[in-house]
Amino acid sequence: MDGRHTEAEFLAAYDPRAFDPIAVTVDIVVLTLRQDALHVLLVRRGGQPFEGRWALPGGFVQAGRESLAEAAARELAEETGLRDAGGLDRVHLEQLGSYGHPDRDPRMHVVSVAYLAFAPDLPDATAGGDAAGAAWVPVERFDPDAARPRPHAGDGRNGAHGGGPVRPSPATIDPDANAPGSEDDALAFDHATILADGLGRARAKIEYTPLATAFLGEEFTIGQLRGVYEAVWGRSLHAGNFHRKVLSVPGFVESTGGTASRPGARGGPRARLYRAGDARLLHPALLRPEREDDVR
Repeated sequence: MDGRHTEAEFLAAYDPRAFDPIAVTVDIVVLTLRQDALHVLLVRRGGQPFEGRWALPGGFVQAGRESLAEAAARELAEETGLRDAGGLDRVHLEQLGSYGHPDRDPRMHVVSVAYLAFAPDLPDATAGGDAAGAAWVPVERFDPDAARPRPHAGDGRNGAHGGGPVRPSPATIDPDANAPGSEDDALAFDHATILADGLGRARAKIEYTPLATAFLGEEFTIGQLRGVYEAVWGRSLHAGNFHRKVLSVPGFVESTGGTASRPGARGGPRARLYRAGDARLLHPALLRPEREDDVR
């Protein structure tokens, strides 16, 4: 024998306590459209640290029992109630990044792996686990670049079938609680940084991928699709330019052959209905304009 150990012998003698402990959590930036505005899901912490402060939904990974993606899906289901509403199949969920500064959590060294999620018509917020409350909050409370764009009249954005808004009304925020995003109620931990990174990722991805359609139902109008871009980018876009741009991108959307059930607000023809196409990348890309009313 040359003194080397087999793997079984090595593991039998291995002592993980020789290293300082470290924990892993998942935090999720959950975005959806409500009343034509981009909202993020927040929970009010029910215990220390940062008791009473607003935070992104998330929690500790169950060591030895679940993967990172499984932990993110579990936390997402608990906070949104989607498990009872038919599962997470319609939610786009992707890993955003990792955050591991030693001082980000006062309890111990905690590394968070953040995820970005978005879907249409997410239900009213329901606090899960040990959270004291939950709410959908307009992202403009945290990001001045996300100001609500001006509405357009008669563009077929009042529902895929013309039967009213496809997005639910905003959830009520506890009137006795500080409004999320106010100066005296900053997000807990480093969640303001994670939220900013999530917004940046979402804005960039809808430039070169068709993921804007993930904010909508199976059928939608071009006006509704424009509403997604306006809400995520915080820009008002020229209706005609946007329409031509979308239809010029191969595989972005495809016609269903149907139309909205009601005419536009000005009594014009009913808007045509589309569904997501088979493209995975948009070429040419839809670039976020530097100013409003300018689609490049």
